[in-house]
Amino acid sequence: MLSRTSLSPLLRQQRYISRNISRSTFRGLATQSEPYDIVVIGGGPGGYIAAVKASQLGYKTACIEKRGALGGTCLNVGCIPSKAMLNNSHIYHMLQHDVKKRGIDVSGVELNLKQMLAAKDASVKSLTGGVETYLFKKYPVDYIKGEASFVSPSQLKVALNDGGETQVEAKNVIIATGSEVTPFPGIEIDEKRIVSSTGALELQEVPKRMVVIGGGIIGLELGSVWSRLGAEVTVVEFLGAVGAGMDGEVGKAFQKILQKQGLKFKLNTKVVSAEREGEVVKLKVDAAKGGKEETLEADVVLVAIGRRPVTKGLNLETIGVEMDKRGRIIIDDQFNTSAKGVKCIGDVTFGPMLAHKAEEEGIAAIEMIKTGHGHVNYDAIPSVVYTHPEVAWVGKNEEELKQAGVKYKVGKYPFAANSRAKTNQDMDGFVKFIVEKDTDRVLGVHIIGPNAGEMIHSATMAIEYSASAEDIARTCTAHPTLSEAFKEAAMASYDKPLNF
Repeated sequence: MLSRTSLSPLLRQQRYISRNISRSTFRGLATQSEPYDIVVIGGGPGGYIAAVKASQLGYKTACIEKRGALGGTCLNVGCIPSKAMLNNSHIYHMLQHDVKKRGIDVSGVELNLKQMLAAKDASVKSLTGGVETYLFKKYPVDYIKGEASFVSPSQLKVALNDGGETQVEAKNVIIATGSEVTPFPGIEIDEKRIVSSTGALELQEVPKRMVVIGGGIIGLELGSVWSRLGAEVTVVEFLGAVGAGMDGEVGKAFQKILQKQGLKFKLNTKVVSAEREGEVVKLKVDAAKGGKEETLEADVVLVAIGRRPVTKGLNLETIGVEMDKRGRIIIDDQFNTSAKGVKCIGDVTFGPMLAHKAEEEGIAAIEMIKTGHGHVNYDAIPSVVYTHPEVAWVGKNEEELKQAGVKYKVGKYPFAANSRAKTNQDMDGFVKFIVEKDTDRVLGVHIIGPNAGEMIHSATMAIEYSASAEDIARTCTAHPTLSEAFKEAAMASYDKPLNF
């Protein structure tokens, strides 16, 4: 048997690496004489999906992720844990305020926050672990736990999480490093009293007073969670409306519904400063266009003003990757960066910062490597706010079409006129169709109401395949379903609805 000292340096390095790569690895790290076909930097929704697709198409593939758990922000500290908290807080709220009118008498309802957080964590662990132990085994992907940086467009240096370093060579590299919380200038996030979305998912007690800085999707979702659990929530938004990107009419209706639920709003208001004084945070705010300064006090402040691309540590300047003023990596229509053989997808480049957008780009980027073409329709990327009621939209809103000078028609249908919504006693909201005036082609659909996040998929397909509102209205829809409101709204855009 060879002694440890008699092993060659290369063999010792390979043995060391094999102990520090996930057990899901099916193939050893490529050597300089055997480069990977594709290496993906980042194991979020875009990154791991790209790696899986590459393996499915026969490429020798590796995925490098420094978090130590796959799934990125979405699975670990974003989409998935927040939806667990939204769902379970909604059940708690219904038991307290809604079920009695349905003939269900419940007494002694108490919040077990520790168990609610544990249920959230269990969901996260199941999904992140499933990518590593199932997907990366079924479609063999070498999972390298560490932080990657470029040495050249085809060579990467990886600082391994468990110590040590290795070199990885690839014919193609895909950057999918995602995004991180945008800090608020002058406000220090301690994840205890002044928190980001990550800290807001880990609070160990319900704050009496919470201030949310930012009226976008993240702020409204997490504000809703803690409001349902008993916090007095105030949302401070610099703009004059909530829900950036929403159709204006839907946004106004959404704000009114949230106000009925107990959330308070300070629109056209800017935050000047936020300082922690013991167990209290004091915020100074004033009117966005200048006005009287006001001080708000809170037990917890959530900073939710958006997200920014993550590129730190990649050493992009070494290989000449260009970025814009907002820190986004510049790409062409085939996801190519300015460095040969290096592509980029997801939050770290242009477009909406959405997990499903990153997934579609990951698939398309791999297909372009394989066949020279791939497909992402950026006019058919849906957005969803998972409050109750949900808000979902796809395509253009009225404000965008007016600005572009496009002639359009609108059809709306309220859930109050829908039989299933009535029987469910869940009637807030409406479906809104926007169609091209001359052709009846669907340009945008905006839904506020029950099941909006699931219903929007039908609208996404309609836009993807250039359907007309009449195409949808003439499609038989099961009765009684919430989806009948979708059909009736389509009908209202070119004719008249039948039940309203």
